[in-house]
Amino acid sequence: MPRKRLNKAKVDSPKAKPGKKTEKLNENGASVKKRANDTNDEPTPKRLKTDSKGLKSADKGDSSTAKKAKNEPKQMLNKTDTNLDEIDFGCTKLNEEGKKYNLKICTWNVSGVRAVIKKHGADYIVKEDPDIIALQETKCDKDKMPDEVKLSGYHHYFLDSKKSGYCGVALFSKEKPISVKYGLNDSTFDSEGRMITAEFPEFFVINVYVPNAGQKLVTLPKRLEWNKAFKKWIEELDQKKPVIICGDMNVAHQEIDLKNPKTNTKNAGFTKEERDDMTDFLAAGFVDTFRLLYPETEGAYTFWSYFANSRGKDIGWRLDYFLISERIKNKVCDNIIRKQVYGSDHCPVILYINL
Repeated sequence: MPRKRLNKAKVDSPKAKPGKKTEKLNENGASVKKRANDTNDEPTPKRLKTDSKGLKSADKGDSSTAKKAKNEPKQMLNKTDTNLDEIDFGCTKLNEEGKKYNLKICTWNVSGVRAVIKKHGADYIVKEDPDIIALQETKCDKDKMPDEVKLSGYHHYFLDSKKSGYCGVALFSKEKPISVKYGLNDSTFDSEGRMITAEFPEFFVINVYVPNAGQKLVTLPKRLEWNKAFKKWIEELDQKKPVIICGDMNVAHQEIDLKNPKTNTKNAGFTKEERDDMTDFLAAGFVDTFRLLYPETEGAYTFWSYFANSRGKDIGWRLDYFLISERIKNKVCDNIIRKQVYGSDHCPVILYINL
């Protein structure tokens, strides 16, 4: 069905980003590093301005600098343009039951939905043509949401933060959900616009943007409290029907999930506490679909800091996930990291499943 097109956009991920870099690419994932003295959940205007306007300021100040910048290899700059012709949007893989996918879900931390539109992010979404789209860090009040975001052919649901320009999530679905709930029913967290739960006949989809532990781990206690409340919420849903959790989980679970594990053990997103909580969550009956299919794949990153050409060097973190109820793991056909898609400091991730 025809849909309004969003302009390509860029997505910012958790802001408190630990920092050191690593390199590696994965056939399924982009690589680059995240966290280096960032504040994951905070708005990131400074960063965006620096990255998006750095070349312009050089042009104004010095013609030789401008020429040098223009002649510099494209990968050395913060790339925002996506070549959609380079991407295979289909999936021919069968699941363990020998079935082809009948449901395609896309998750993407856009780090500002209006910014993503300007970077033609909508063109990508239209081309991807998923059945369900989950966006995190929209950073836009519901009543100010651009018309281009309201894709035709989809039912759309938005949750913003009481703090303008902070957090925010959006969910789009071709099929109208049976019900939609916003937040965790917890006043401590529900003012920040972090989660949408949509119920469908056979499953639940949860779009989540997990709090970051912050610079110097100042918000780690809050993050760990969120983990407890989130786990309780998901376990209650899972008793009713299988769940599909997607979004920015703000944690690199294993050493293989970031470029420089040894230098980031005390940084947000890779602390022992956060990693242990993810291990505990999965042990409660849930599966990380990417690692289910690609247990040893390195360089499968979904986030790269805007600093120091991290994406160009593929120094990244895998922070964006599809977690599912263990009892439907054999229904998964594939999990693809769209590292070729630009416009944000995160890239989209796709789940193909038969339900």
